[in-house]
Amino acid sequence: MRRHVLLYGLAAGALIAILRMVEYRWLVVTHSFEIYGALLAVIFAGVGIWVGLRLTTPKVVVEERVVVREVPITGGDTPFVRDQQQVDALGVTPRELEILGLLADGLSNREIGERLFVSENTVKTHTSRLFEKLDVRRRTQAVQRGQQLGLIP
Repeated sequence: MRRHVLLYGLAAGALIAILRMVEYRWLVVTHSFEIYGALLAVIFAGVGIWVGLRLTTPKVVVEERVVVREVPITGGDTPFVRDQQQVDALGVTPRELEILGLLADGLSNREIGERLFVSENTVKTHTSRLFEKLDVRRRTQAVQRGQQLGLIP
């Protein structure tokens, strides 16, 4: 009896497996275009996401620089004396000297304007004229040149 039950069980299992395979094949044959389209869509979506992440992810570059600069220390007991001959030779106005001193303090145009009670455009005008007189292009160059000429401490 066991043998019959086992034999019938195996036959029923094989029949169910064959029917499932036929159903699967029928499904693949009738819907093959949709299945291939879905597979291609998944592949292209994955590749598109991967390429998009590779192209749009910013590359972080960390650059560290150490700048060593010797700064001369002037004597604290001698007061600063402006070189009036240089001021007259360059034609620098008192307001431009005042702005040059504030540039040396590291203030922005807006901060200089607030401190001197003038507009930011006025500060820009004085700064550009000062740059022309000192023959420089940058604020740091103006400060350095002013110190070299004895215009500011």
